[in-house]
Amino acid sequence: MFENSLMQDIRQRFHHVDTCPYQGERIFFENAGGSLTLKSVVETNTYFAAIPDNQGRDNPASHELVRVINQAREDMRLFLGVEQGPVFVGESGTELLFRLVRAAVLGSADGGNIVGSTLEHPATVSASKRWGEIAGKEYRAAIHNNDSATVTVDDYQSIVDADTRVATIIHTSPVTGISVDVKAVARAIRDVSPDCVIIVDGIQHAPHGGLDVDSYDIDAYAISAYKIYSRHNYGFAWMSPRLSHLEHDHLDGTPDDFWELGTRDTSAFACTSEVVNYLDWLGSNFTDSDDRSTRLQAAGKAIGEQEAGLINVMINGTNGQKGLRDIPEVFLIGGYDSDCREGLCSIIVEGKPCTEVVTELNRRGVRTHVRKADYFSGNILAPLNRPTCIRVSMCHYNTKEEVLKFLRELEGIIAG
Repeated sequence: MFENSLMQDIRQRFHHVDTCPYQGERIFFENAGGSLTLKSVVETNTYFAAIPDNQGRDNPASHELVRVINQAREDMRLFLGVEQGPVFVGESGTELLFRLVRAAVLGSADGGNIVGSTLEHPATVSASKRWGEIAGKEYRAAIHNNDSATVTVDDYQSIVDADTRVATIIHTSPVTGISVDVKAVARAIRDVSPDCVIIVDGIQHAPHGGLDVDSYDIDAYAISAYKIYSRHNYGFAWMSPRLSHLEHDHLDGTPDDFWELGTRDTSAFACTSEVVNYLDWLGSNFTDSDDRSTRLQAAGKAIGEQEAGLINVMINGTNGQKGLRDIPEVFLIGGYDSDCREGLCSIIVEGKPCTEVVTELNRRGVRTHVRKADYFSGNILAPLNRPTCIRVSMCHYNTKEEVLKFLRELEGIIAG
């Protein structure tokens, strides 16, 4: 786990790390609802919000905006680990996924089917069902395992056939925190349906480790900016060249692979560059390489190791403090021994309503969140016959001491 001096440097780069402007001191374990925001992102956003000029004009300000946008596109590609195919910005990760799924479904050959899984967020499921019905394509869902709280190659293989036109995969569940082996699932799909268009929801995974999208052999990967240390109201996505040229909404006269509609917010691009700059700095603490890509990979590896350490403390405890595993009243979705858990534990305290536990934790200065069996989380909770759960979501800037504080307060609530 990070040394104290590095952790201090990391935490100083974010706003509201341990204090809420409305509550006062608190531990932030609601990162799956949106990460903390980099101070550099807020400063950059404020700066560009004041610029009156637009892109595409012949003046110094406009030239600089174009430069900033072009640099950001290169930074996005570096962050994602892609060489070919465009990257573009949209309203949100959900909006981007809807557009990608629509183009893939409507642009594929007649008939056939669309596959996804019951682990997925409605961003992909709702889009697949809507456009599948319009296009006359059957929607099939691989059923996730309730015990492991994830979906496997075997689950996809049971529903994929030669007529599978489009497939969606969620990289990490925002409810369970368990990741999916995207590369292995994509390979299994292509073995049966080589031309299938594969779209990945990377929204939950993006802040929790490095990306190497080119190695996944997929066609699209979408991200929400507010999950990766930036602000709300934009997301960005990458597409393979073949997907980018499918029919889609765009202005007449623009290139066939251009997907952005209207004048985009320069600050969204600039803020993304600030995120990549931060990861570049973080990675430089773990490698002496002069190569920026290598530093980003080092940052991803370090983030994954830090969060694995936090998860280990939360589940197993340390320094005499019990972990979730040893608190009899606690049920952990996905079990205690998964090696695919990314910074998140969703729990139920038997005999106590989740809403009451979250309220009491908040009163004690620990911010968590209730997930309900609604359209966002019912796919996970309903099969478990659980109406709610408590989502405790961490990020690499959280500390072991914060985890221990949560465990102590949870035990106190259970005892009370």
